[in-house]
Amino acid sequence: MRLAGPLRVVVIVLTAGLTWILVSLLLGTQSGFSRLQQLLSSPDNPSTAEPRPRRYKCGLPQPCPELHLAFRLVSGAANVIGPKICLEDKMLMSSVKNNVGRGLNIALVNGVNGELIDARFFDMWAGDVNELLKFIRPLHEGTLVFVASYDDPATKMNEETRRIFSELGSSVAKELGFRDSWVFVGAKGVQDKSPFEQHTKNSKSTNKYEGWPEALEIEGCIPQKKADGQ
Repeated sequence: MRLAGPLRVVVIVLTAGLTWILVSLLLGTQSGFSRLQQLLSSPDNPSTAEPRPRRYKCGLPQPCPELHLAFRLVSGAANVIGPKICLEDKMLMSSVKNNVGRGLNIALVNGVNGELIDARFFDMWAGDVNELLKFIRPLHEGTLVFVASYDDPATKMNEETRRIFSELGSSVAKELGFRDSWVFVGAKGVQDKSPFEQHTKNSKSTNKYEGWPEALEIEGCIPQKKADGQ
């Protein structure tokens, strides 16, 4: 019995609304229906939503030219969020793949066909730098080297390590320091310095996190190396 009053009100409101729409349609106008649609439509879900911008391989805003490899590198954030290395829309290294760690995260890629050769991380705080040297010494001509730092990339670096990265095209390897952020793409046999490199020093005055600088990100298109004899 207590619900009779509220139910009667609901019925009256619905009847009035439907009558309003019917009269509007009979008079040749759809203003009543349009207004009802506006009232029922949620501001969070507009009827004519703007189309999302198209994203290409590895989230690039535009496609790469033919015979180029699309890539995106993100360094680790402090010692909490791991780095990411994406190539041709394939995630080579990430926390989700469970193949990243403190130090330097490095993916070696065939510069001709874009195939992954190997991917490993090297602890540059408490690890053995000789393991890193064994990994980067015997590179073949044209091998692409993708590097993303996480936490500390430099404490265990020695002179030979810095020299090899410099020969791969790095401009900052010789000055890389404790807990710096660094992302870099180089190649064996390059003649010039790589255009794909970013570096932020660990500095109390500019650090984004307590004890660490901000994470870095680079993306772009790398020309594929021509196979021998072509």
